Amino acid sequence: MNTTYRRFAANFTRRIAKNFLTTLFQRKPKVEKVDLTRRFDLISQVGQGSMSNVWRAIDTMTGRPAAVKILDMPKTRQLESRFIGRNKPSEGFIAVQLNHPHIVRTYEYGITTNNEQFLVMDFIDGVGLSYLVDVQNKVMKQNCLQFIIQLGEAIEYFHKENWIHRDICPRNVLIDLDNQIKLIDFGLVVPNVADFHKPGNRTGTVNYMAPELIKRLKTDQRIDIFSYAVTCYEMYTRDLPWDAAESIDMLLQRINKRPTDIRELAADIDGKVAETIMRGLKTHPSDRWSSVTKMLRNFRNALNRLRPPKTDEKDTTQRQH
Repeated sequence: MNTTYRRFAANFTRRIAKNFLTTLFQRKPKVEKVDLTRRFDLISQVGQGSMSNVWRAIDTMTGRPAAVKILDMPKTRQLESRFIGRNKPSEGFIAVQLNHPHIVRTYEYGITTNNEQFLVMDFIDGVGLSYLVDVQNKVMKQNCLQFIIQLGEAIEYFHKENWIHRDICPRNVLIDLDNQIKLIDFGLVVPNVADFHKPGNRTGTVNYMAPELIKRLKTDQRIDIFSYAVTCYEMYTRDLPWDAAESIDMLLQRINKRPTDIRELAADIDGKVAETIMRGLKTHPSDRWSSVTKMLRNFRNALNRLRPPKTDEKDTTQRQH
């Protein structure tokens, strides 16, 4: 009896100790809030999204230029409420992990003294892809396929890191002064795991949302492939594959409507590039490309085929003499 009691007491003590340690280490560390007006010289507001404001700033600790993104509290809470019980990582947590030449670099995130979430990123001096799509100037026309490949490489990296962006569109892409794509805005990003594939959560930019997302069906990384294909289509044509929709109801009406063939709007587009983009627009995910990597292979092959051959300056000089 004494032996049984001692064994029970020892097991009970171990359970109490284990529960205490578990509770101790699960406690969230105290977050030190940041007074942005002291930490940064906020020069001017350079962007306003649906859920945030972005400021051009100087980091007073390092002296370097920065872009400071401040998230709107009510809208951020509303978004996070859609993922209750799923432990969706914050935008800042995701952004600081990303390291790719075509993704804007985020080097800090936290909470302001006003309880707002903020991110500190490299300041990108350049223009938005949406501007180049609209003006269709020389930069756009000469670099269209290169831009498409760069954006695809950013998405490919994103997917290999096991994320789903959920908001690929020209509005979320910048192009710097060296004509290098920078993918931005990770507010809707979710992990590429079964819990975040569940149907029901309809978030994204209306005209770039995949049909399965619109219909609240199960989703996966192929919703990014659809949005990427819509973006590529627009980069070549300035138009969307369907009439622009202003609401989800309008999107539901066009789900079964075939997209306008890109060759009707861009007569000089390479045939293989056109086929690659149109396959990405398929209604059913199983009919689309299974990965961005496969799309990129076709785009790179087309670029190599279409790029003018380099001239050997030495040989040219010798021939002239």
